[in-house]
Amino acid sequence: MPGVAERIQSVERAALVLRLLASGPRQFALTELARAMGLSEGELRGILGTLVTAGLVEQDPATGKYRIGAALLHLSNGDLDANELRARSLHSADTLAARSGESVWIGTPHEEQVLVVHHVFRPDGSAQVLRMGDHVPLHATAIGKTLLAFDHDLDVPEKLPPFTDRTLTERAALAAELYEIRRRGWAAAIDEHTEGESAIGAPVRDASGRTVGALSIAGPTHRLTDSGHPRAALAAQVTDAAGEIGRALAR
Repeated sequence: MPGVAERIQSVERAALVLRLLASGPRQFALTELARAMGLSEGELRGILGTLVTAGLVEQDPATGKYRIGAALLHLSNGDLDANELRARSLHSADTLAARSGESVWIGTPHEEQVLVVHHVFRPDGSAQVLRMGDHVPLHATAIGKTLLAFDHDLDVPEKLPPFTDRTLTERAALAAELYEIRRRGWAAAIDEHTEGESAIGAPVRDASGRTVGALSIAGPTHRLTDSGHPRAALAAQVTDAAGEIGRALAR
């Protein structure tokens, strides 16, 4: 039965693609994957297109390279499906990017880090790298600190490595920051993960009030801050957008 054998071969090839992409943290070009699998680029392009459509593989629009997708990373996660969170967030995230002029990130907890499940480029047309599917630290990012502050099932990681001179690496200092985040309802990370870059984040809650993710904007520190402090107008935009996503989840 040639048809059945052909379909099985396609599944085997797709599985091999996923194993190759999962073999390391870097992205792979089409030519690299084709060479490793002994296939033509034309044959492999169709398989990759199917996997991208399914959300199991991501393609970086800037480089054209491929990597494991967020949907695959979350297959074993019992919480809110990341695809549903992303789908309900699309309109609000796009609107927030347009209003703020900055990139927008949506993340959920994954293995003591934050998994970026959606990333909207800032609308200025500049060169940018797609971060969807990346993992970022909980203690040094706005979406991470938001999750630590509002997700009651999430614990502070044992290790708090420094990324810049402003990263909070002492548990007492981080605890005080999380208290302040809960008090005001949003988080900020100013030069804490990357020098010259900052972010403002807010929790995304489901109909029961449970925190199921975090939303943030990210951009150059001089645009997100005023005299060293996060701009209140931008924080209001982020919290409003997070509330919109929460209402979409409740429908």
